[in-house]
Formats: sequence, C-alpha cells, structure tokens
Amino acid sequence: MKIRSLHILLALLLAYPVGAARAAGNSPGSDKNLAAEVQSLKAQLAALTERVQNTEDYVALINLEDAYGYYVDKCQWDQAADLFAKDGTLEIGVRGVYVGQDRVRQYLHRLPSLQYGVVFNHMQIQPVITLGADGHSAKARWRAVIQAGVLHKSAQWGEGTYENEYVKEDGVWKFKKLHAYFTYYVDYDKGWDKGGAPPPAPLKDFPPDHPPTEVYGTYPDVYIPPYHYKNPVTGK
Repeated sequence: MKIRSLHILLALLLAYPVGAARAAGNSPGSDKNLAAEVQSLKAQLAALTERVQNTEDYVALINLEDAYGYYVDKCQWDQAADLFAKDGTLEIGVRGVYVGQDRVRQYLHRLPSLQYGVVFNHMQIQPVITLGADGHSAKARWRAVIQAGVLHKSAQWGEGTYENEYVKEDGVWKFKKLHAYFTYYVDYDKGWDKGGAPPPAPLKDFPPDHPPTEVYGTYPDVYIPPYHYKNPVTGK
C-alpha cells in the first residue's frame, strides 16, 4: 500500500464520522467524541504510514545492496559506482578508504574486467538492516560469499562481512559508506584447512585517500567486525 493511498483512506474515514454526526444531529458531547475519534484515526494513520515507509525503505535497501553485488559480479564498475552518494566512501579489506563517488569509480576501474574465463561472483546475503529515526539514514550488516578466478590460472573462495551505511537523497537510497571486511580468501583446490591469503592490501599505483580504519588478519586469524546494532533480544 502506497503512502498516498493511506492519505486517501484517512480522508474517507474522517468523512464517515462527520457525515454520521450530521445525520444524527448534534447531541451533548458529540463534538468532543468526534474530535477524539478524529485524533485517534490520525494517530493510527501516522503509525501505519511509518510502518509502510519503513517497509518500502527496507526493500529498497535490499535491492540497492543486491544490485551492487550483481554489478560487481559482471565487473560493471560504472553501474556499481553510480550507487554511491557523491561523498560516499569505499573501504575494501585493508586497502584504505576512497572518498567520493569519483574516487570510488576510479578504484573500481582498477579491478579486473569481465573477459573470457574470468569469474568474480559476490553474493550478498544475511542482512541485518537498521533504519535511522530521521528516515534518511540506515545501517546494515551483510555477508558476502565470493567466487573468483581465471581459467587455468587460479580459483579462490572468499567470505566476508559488510558494515555499510546508507543515505536517502531525493527519495533514493545510496551508499554512504561501504566497508568490506574479509574473513578468508583460500585456493579452491586447497580449502580453508590449509590457511589462506591475507586481506587485500593497498594498491601501489592508486593509494587511498585515508589509511584503513582497521587493520586485521584473515583466517586462520580471528577478527569479528564490530556490530552496528545491539542484540535484538537483550538490547546489549
């Protein structure tokens, strides 16, 4: 149900008690009762409107993140960069922070292009989304399952966690901050029981705008990216 439809519903609900009161004639206390009923309807509509808006925002944020994953899969770097706000930031592994949509775009274009024999899948799963009270900000934690490789040369599994922030501009959700933490990168034929590669390091030919916000090791080292949310049961 769209927000506009809810407003139309309110108009109809308000018209009914007013019309009924007129048909029955004024009686002692009827105006006060009518006013209370109108206020109750307005409060219910406001609560319902907020719930509908939150639902629409939740779906839009899932679509935004999933779209990013599909564009990365196919190395469509311009489309991926377009998902960022003008002042958005990108931090992958311990490569440092790139600031601004233009810098994000330049960084992405230094990643592989989609050619014969290239696999670069990034599946976005397991979201925990927290909407901001202002209606224009949100945070989310995701998991990425990665398949990367080049025919006859390499094949790797990867897994990591995103802690992202979003901003709604002119009614459209965009990335405010995308931060990808890596749990492991391992060779397909060896598996994770043999250990793995370190997290992606800074690009020598394209240094970041800021150093990494956190420095950590990948499997077999243990590192848990900070949660942006509290435990939904204990509140801690």
